[in-house]
Amino acid sequence: MIRSLYSGVSGMKNHQIRMDVIGNNIANVNTVGFKSARCNFQDLLNQSLRSPVGGDGTTGGVNPSQVGLGVTVAGIANNMGQGALQSTGRTLDLAIEGNGYFMIKKDSGDADDEAFFTREGSFYLDNNGDLVNSNGYYLCDDAGAIIHVSDQPETISSLTISNTGEIVVTDSAGTNTYQIGLGTFPNDTGLTKAGQNLYQASAASGPVTMNIAGTADTGVANSTINSCYLEMSNVDLTDEFANLITTQRGYQANARTITTSDQMLQELLNIKQ
Repeated sequence: MIRSLYSGVSGMKNHQIRMDVIGNNIANVNTVGFKSARCNFQDLLNQSLRSPVGGDGTTGGVNPSQVGLGVTVAGIANNMGQGALQSTGRTLDLAIEGNGYFMIKKDSGDADDEAFFTREGSFYLDNNGDLVNSNGYYLCDDAGAIIHVSDQPETISSLTISNTGEIVVTDSAGTNTYQIGLGTFPNDTGLTKAGQNLYQASAASGPVTMNIAGTADTGVANSTINSCYLEMSNVDLTDEFANLITTQRGYQANARTITTSDQMLQELLNIKQ
């Protein structure tokens, strides 16, 4: 009976965690480049009331008797699936279609292991002629170096970006080309969220490999970089609301388990009376 109380408590606690994940997904339904998450459960330890016994030809076998002790969160997995592309008409808005992440750095002296990765492709040209995101982080090329497109950004007459991420810039110094790089990982679901639509490499994700979109025999062989587009969140509201309902009902069922267990304890106490 006491076991059922604690099982109900564990169910309520972990359903609350699942609700937190769902709430964060719904809150970010319109966040550019956001990847939704999913909370997975697993059962806790089981207490054995009777051990299994094999049949010996004289007596039959006996199956084990075990009582579960509740539930816990097995993991919170990121869904790195493709989000829908939205047209913006702005050249420096970039959307990745396929695998890969933009590498960005907080400052020009950052080492590779201090780099961040993102699918948010809203970039700007700052006063120094560098491509930066909304937080001022530098966009990097396929070698991991920051992209500096012009010493005199005020003289730029044209700037175009191809599907492979090649930037062609014409300014007072002439025409020059630069290359946007895309990073891939052995396990991108192992990336660590760092806030601000940023991810960092981890031991689970493995090291980053930088390539050019469309390069054969690489992780980005079928990827393209689309100028004048942004990748929207991949949150599916239909799934999220269905999960919200089942999570709420699961929470209520576990609360009912606690209430019923309490009533049974009350009946036990009333026997003495």
